[in-house]
Amino acid sequence: MAGADGDDSLYPIAVLIDELRNEDVQLRLNSIKKLSTIALALGVERTRTELLPFLTDTIYDEDEVLLALAEQLGNFTMLVGGPEYVHCLLPPLESLATVEETVVRDKAVESLRKISQEHSPVDLEVHFEPLVKRLASGDWFTSRTSACGLFSVCYPRVSSTVKAEIRQHFRTLCSDDTPMVRRAAASKLGEFAKVLELEYVKTDIIPLFTALASDEQDSVRLLAVEACVSIATLLPQEDLETLVMPTLRQAAEDKSWRVRYMVADKFSELQKAVGPEITKNDLVPAFQNLLKDCEAEVRAAAANKVKEFCENLPEDNREQIIMSHILPCVKELVSDTNQHVKSALASVIMGLSTILGKDNTIEHLLPLFLTQLKDECPEVRLNIISNLDCVNEVIGIRQLSQSLLPAIVELAEDAKWRVRLAIIEYMPLLAGQLGVEFFDEKLNTLCMAWLIDHVYAIREAATSNLTKLVEKFGAEWAQNTIVPKVLGMANDPNYLHRMTTLFCINALSEACGQEITTKQMLPVVLKMSNDQVANVRFNVAKSLQKIGPVLGSNALQTEVKPVLEKLASDSDMDVKYFAQEAISVLDGNFSLQMVQPAFLLLQIFLRNVRSVETPDPVDEAYFVPSPDQTCRFFNVLQNSCQNQPLAEYIGKWGLPVVFFQLAFYPLLIHKDLVWLAAPEEMKVRMLWSVLTSEEHAEQNRIRLLTPALTLTAAGM
Repeated sequence: MAGADGDDSLYPIAVLIDELRNEDVQLRLNSIKKLSTIALALGVERTRTELLPFLTDTIYDEDEVLLALAEQLGNFTMLVGGPEYVHCLLPPLESLATVEETVVRDKAVESLRKISQEHSPVDLEVHFEPLVKRLASGDWFTSRTSACGLFSVCYPRVSSTVKAEIRQHFRTLCSDDTPMVRRAAASKLGEFAKVLELEYVKTDIIPLFTALASDEQDSVRLLAVEACVSIATLLPQEDLETLVMPTLRQAAEDKSWRVRYMVADKFSELQKAVGPEITKNDLVPAFQNLLKDCEAEVRAAAANKVKEFCENLPEDNREQIIMSHILPCVKELVSDTNQHVKSALASVIMGLSTILGKDNTIEHLLPLFLTQLKDECPEVRLNIISNLDCVNEVIGIRQLSQSLLPAIVELAEDAKWRVRLAIIEYMPLLAGQLGVEFFDEKLNTLCMAWLIDHVYAIREAATSNLTKLVEKFGAEWAQNTIVPKVLGMANDPNYLHRMTTLFCINALSEACGQEITTKQMLPVVLKMSNDQVANVRFNVAKSLQKIGPVLGSNALQTEVKPVLEKLASDSDMDVKYFAQEAISVLDGNFSLQMVQPAFLLLQIFLRNVRSVETPDPVDEAYFVPSPDQTCRFFNVLQNSCQNQPLAEYIGKWGLPVVFFQLAFYPLLIHKDLVWLAAPEEMKVRMLWSVLTSEEHAEQNRIRLLTPALTLTAAGM
């Protein structure tokens, strides 16, 4: 390393050392992210003999830098010479596995686990297993916690003697004095059990599982519950009752709610692992207790598993167990005092209908659905409405309309406007669940009634609701069902309702498309420009501004612009202001429409420029240019001419001048384009200079332009 100044080949490592010692954390971080490049420059031998020792000796930095280093080293196998030399990566990763910051240790362990697969069985015993032992017997808890994640990856590939030592080290860590180490051991207990022989699962793992599940720290006990799932899948059915179930029963009644929460959260997995007989005898009573737990978090976790638990019950007595043991608890949870519990239940309760069948659903579940549909918590109502299709499949749309729809309609007409607002927000979702025919029959009238509600927030939400319905059912449905009713409100004697017509047109124009907007909506808007109420007239101006981009250029010029000019001379100041603003904005749209040929040209240029080696990278944003970017592009082109005639400037390239005339003529005759800031312009100038640079062969430029020539000719 010392000779770096006199040897040019050492320059990359010298740069790395300088940046690693820089006070700027970002520079140090960048240098670490370039490690693979540096290693390639040095070669495998010097990477092993110089770079890795340097990294090992200098591991003392910000956590962000160490995290990047730990991640990089996990991908270094080929850079040190392949699997034969992968053990060279162990010293720096071992150091990183002992640091105080948890995320750095975890990333170092992840990289160690990754490169362990690259070790041969011999190298694993010679190099990797001693590292695990050193970490497991380290003075600081940080190294011992890291060791817990490494036992399972080396155990299957070592000799019987080494396996016995590994099992002993793991037993020692499971009874470590430090809770953090016991936590780490408990979190890896299930993973370690999966690689052990069955006899050692019974003799070694079960005692450790029992001890950890009885630990004084609840954070250790809850992790033991997670391991229980893996252990139960490994044992024969006859051993589960004696080896696992006593500990599991104890965990389900643990004094700490966090442990009980973990049992509830893992209940479906535990149910599958222990089988139907133990489920019927032990887990059903335990699940009932969890549904009635004194802590809301536990009840919510259990409620979330109701459907899954019921699905996994033995088929021969599933219905009887649900009706006798589970449903009474569910009925209590429907009126629980905690909204999170009710919300969790509402997200799954509809799924019980497919399990219990039509008769039980109508008799027992529908009353619960109705109760939750009227719940004060919006999330509960949303979860019920979101899953109506489950019930629809079982009881049919007619039965559903007779039972739940009246409740929905009742809420939609509630005296409290916030309740009505909540139902409006769910209406698109409900429409998707029930289908267009049922919606038109039962709910369409309701949606239209909201448009003339006396509360503005309801009218506004109803307008937004119509847009979502059109997006769901299509423009043809809107043309036949919604648009005629909306346009009919233009003649309403209440000016607020006439204004709602304009708001609806603003919202629907884009979803309905140009044809419907031009033929059906635009005439109504233009007619309303003569309204006696000034508020309606200035909203006409705003509507014309809004729907302008949807309309064709002919409609803009011949129909919209004359009306706006008339409104611009209105006696009311507000009408005049909004009309002038609309003219200004739409004038910009007129200009942009003339830019379209040049826009096409630029788009083709930029999508093809990747195939030419450019001296500088092209900004990604310019690969899909907007019309405004096209305007800036043309401005740069004009400036590049340096007062030469455009035709003469283009002629130097040997390209047809008519092509550029076709593309840019509309711009040449329209001078009031607004150019954006210089920094953006400079980006375009750079791109243009690349395309016209002498560094590129003439045929390259012609190849880039050929697609544009073809398209422009086709457009003639």
